[in-house]
Amino acid sequence: MKYCYNCGAELPKDAEYCHKCGVAVGKVVKEEFSVKTEDLIEKVKKLLHEGNVTRIIVKDEKDKILLEIPATVGVIGVVLAPWLAALGTIAALATNCKVTVVRRE
Repeated sequence: MKYCYNCGAELPKDAEYCHKCGVAVGKVVKEEFSVKTEDLIEKVKKLLHEGNVTRIIVKDEKDKILLEIPATVGVIGVVLAPWLAALGTIAALATNCKVTVVRRE
């Protein structure tokens, strides 16, 4: 059985989309790396412009989720501004962050 990476719903083998949340089902790759807070905003901007990123999760040193950004194709400009402001606040509070990037192949 397959499961939706977004909501965890059980999916039929031949499903192309999740019947609960509507996310396209495909191979998903997660990658995690550490970033100093002064580089956090620039790194997230760079990741968002790559195009194949579906979600960015920012965690502190204790693996507590600080921010989760759903990165869709339409997330640009004005829609992105509040997320970047929140990242600025996180950068002021934490020293190092772990960034988990979810990509769809």
